Amino acid sequence: MLQISKCIVQGRGLAPVLLKRATTVELDWDVRQKSRFDAVDSSGRQLGIFLPRGTVARGGDVLVAEDGTLVRVLAAAQSVLKITHCTAHGTPFDLIRAAYHLGNRHVPIELKPDHLKIEPDHVLADMLRAMHLIVNAVDEAFEPENGAYAAGGHGQDDPTAGQAHDHGHAHDHDRAPAPAHDHDHKHPHGHGHKH
Repeated sequence: MLQISKCIVQGRGLAPVLLKRATTVELDWDVRQKSRFDAVDSSGRQLGIFLPRGTVARGGDVLVAEDGTLVRVLAAAQSVLKITHCTAHGTPFDLIRAAYHLGNRHVPIELKPDHLKIEPDHVLADMLRAMHLIVNAVDEAFEPENGAYAAGGHGQDDPTAGQAHDHGHAHDHDRAPAPAHDHDHKHPHGHGHKH
């Protein structure tokens, strides 16, 4: 079994010829968000993946084995709900409203300029249809946002995605509310909330 313990985000810094020669491993979202799992690459080799806790493998990332072998990650097609706005009765703003409501429910969501994707859920599908959105079940790759509280809150296209970066502003909701505070940071940061 080939042991893998490193992930290079989007293969940055690797020569294209190396990426072209690399084998691939096709994984769905449920597997890619785990830090420890077994898989089989495109050449039939058994892989034992042991990534640092909290690491999420995205389509396009490159796994590096202990012997230097490179394996490109492909996001496998899986069942998802694809949400679009109704061009006859709605506007693209309807997608922003839907993303807001899904975010309030802490649903993993893939954001695109013209559609959203979530994992299948008939209750959420009914809610979205009631908001006059079009919801279709499709088999496509799923690359949800990391979220503001994930390792630094960086988006999937950010070169620092997956790197620890947390300011750890904690708020205790058992005390009187603190006065409003303004952050003049030029980068996202996490707010840990105690309930």
